[in-house]
Amino acid sequence: MFNFFKKNKEEKSIIIKSPVVGRCFDISEIPDEVFSSKMLGNGIGFESTEGVLYAPIDGEILQVFPTKHALILKSKEGLEILLHIGIDTVEMKGEGFESFTEKGQQVKAGDKLLTFDNKLIKAKAKTNLSVLVVTDNEIIESVEFNLGNVEKNNDVIIIKLKK
Repeated sequence: MFNFFKKNKEEKSIIIKSPVVGRCFDISEIPDEVFSSKMLGNGIGFESTEGVLYAPIDGEILQVFPTKHALILKSKEGLEILLHIGIDTVEMKGEGFESFTEKGQQVKAGDKLLTFDNKLIKAKAKTNLSVLVVTDNEIIESVEFNLGNVEKNNDVIIIKLKK
């Protein structure tokens, strides 16, 4: 019974896994002010070496954009995450993207969500540099980042939630 009270006082954290095999870097390096200035929220930039986007958390898919260049998912704790491949890729109208998920689907960290053609993105869009943005900062107390070269399911963000 006393353990129940102790658990309520413990800090609640969410670990966000790498959405790619490649590298994760500071979001300020993204060549788009909407993302680099954290206008939509805090997060990381990433660059995939294999053209596959993986689920960074267990959660529900809230939206897959019709152009398949972005999606939003929500954790059971209520954290919403935007994953956006490249900059100005909406103009590609889905060319070079394939989705393996849909709105309402439950996913586990590491599940394949999208594939994308890096060479085509580099040729047709501003850049293939991509972002993971945590869009609801009001429930977050603090954020820690583990940046650098990453493999699928490496821990890249640790979020401590407000009590």
